Amino acid sequence: MLDQRKAPIYEALENFRKMRVVPFDVPGHKRGRGNPELTQLLGEKCVGIDVNSMKPLDNLCHPISVIREAEELAAEAFGASHAFLMVGGTTSAVQSMVLSVAKRGEKIILPRNVHRSVMGAMVLCGAVPVYVNPECDEKLGIPLGMSVDAVEKAILENPDAKAVFVNNPTYYGICSNLRAIVKIAHKHGMKCLVDEAHGTHFYFGEHLPVSAMEAGADMASVSMHKSGGSLTQSSFLLLGPDMSEGYVRQIINLTQTTSASYLLLSSLDISRRNLALRGKEAFAHVVEMAEYARKEINAIGGYYAYSKELCNGDSIYDFDSTKLSIHTLEVGLAGIEVYDLLRDEYDIQIEFGDLGNVLAYLSIGDRQRDIERLVSALSEVRRRFGGAKTGLMDHEYIEPVVAVSPQEAFYAPKESLPLAKSSGRICSEFVMCYPPGIPILAPGEMITDQILNYIVYAKEKGCSMTGPEDAKIEHLNVLIGGRA
Repeated sequence: MLDQRKAPIYEALENFRKMRVVPFDVPGHKRGRGNPELTQLLGEKCVGIDVNSMKPLDNLCHPISVIREAEELAAEAFGASHAFLMVGGTTSAVQSMVLSVAKRGEKIILPRNVHRSVMGAMVLCGAVPVYVNPECDEKLGIPLGMSVDAVEKAILENPDAKAVFVNNPTYYGICSNLRAIVKIAHKHGMKCLVDEAHGTHFYFGEHLPVSAMEAGADMASVSMHKSGGSLTQSSFLLLGPDMSEGYVRQIINLTQTTSASYLLLSSLDISRRNLALRGKEAFAHVVEMAEYARKEINAIGGYYAYSKELCNGDSIYDFDSTKLSIHTLEVGLAGIEVYDLLRDEYDIQIEFGDLGNVLAYLSIGDRQRDIERLVSALSEVRRRFGGAKTGLMDHEYIEPVVAVSPQEAFYAPKESLPLAKSSGRICSEFVMCYPPGIPILAPGEMITDQILNYIVYAKEKGCSMTGPEDAKIEHLNVLIGGRA
């Protein structure tokens, strides 16, 4: 057992700060002296420990001392065989998972409602997606988890696939039967990779869905900065016992910076310590606040804050009860409209709004009085701006038609067409609402009238859309000659 009270990177930084070392290295602001506005914004202590790798502070690309010790402490805290500290966000962790198991032309079985980082990894390495289309909740209009039977069917039809990739939980809090999926994947000689960006708390709370490492997954990417309290862009990549630490580190080092931020590294170190020592109590309080909020929001009328009552033993095997996901269409407002109204009228910034739902992200830093303010604002939004549901689009998932691999489409000769003239062509770029960052279109997929109607509707409702070369999203890049 390691001493989880330790935070070796933080402690090394504190010792270094006391040494008053004269810097003739980077960064060029020289502990903030060369950039007074930056120092004023962030504070002398913060810029004073914004330093580069050196022997007393170790090196993230090849750690042998304090970073190595921090990795070992994190691995123990998360129940993993090894843990990598990631400074490129969970995007970097997800892409490292995919690049670690598949090469060009090799298959990965996955749900289509994955984060853009997964498809980006496939563009980079040339892996081929085999989609298990998720079931959808017709009332809520959201994609659910992967059913075990659908995963097994995809495995039997693609016995040469290298891995099964699982979102657990989804942005909305939906969890698949992870233990069963891992068992089936391993039975057929495949790895199981888990995007656990929104599941940091599964490792530390009680009565929450099973974590990826506990379920026996081979790799998991964990957004410590989401529910774990570290600085934005800091994350963990966790390994199971059958993955080679050395090889995965080589994969990570293909794309990860050689100038890792010690602000991010120390925040991971400190936050891991905080959760290891106090996470159980902290997340119990988060669940308590979420349950209270659901009860109060559902009492308003019209809104539906959903939870474990959705569970069906398969495509919704479990639900993350810290997630405050709220269906809005019955009050006559799209989720993105509620999102905008809360910010513009009530100074409340929630995580995201899509066409039919909003997510208020609760974590260890929330307070009861903030919950009360949110509930009150939602009640006011319904009273002041609500109406009939008529005319609102009620689905969030459109089944894709895959024509070519993401890598082939992304690098193929292309032309730009107006949206209205692109139907029937093969897309060569991404289109998505962000957040949540799930592609509406990915490279290699057929553009259909249904997809175009969705894009136009989402733009009209004010969704933040990203991905295409045309920032206004009035044109799409399509493959030259590629047509249904």
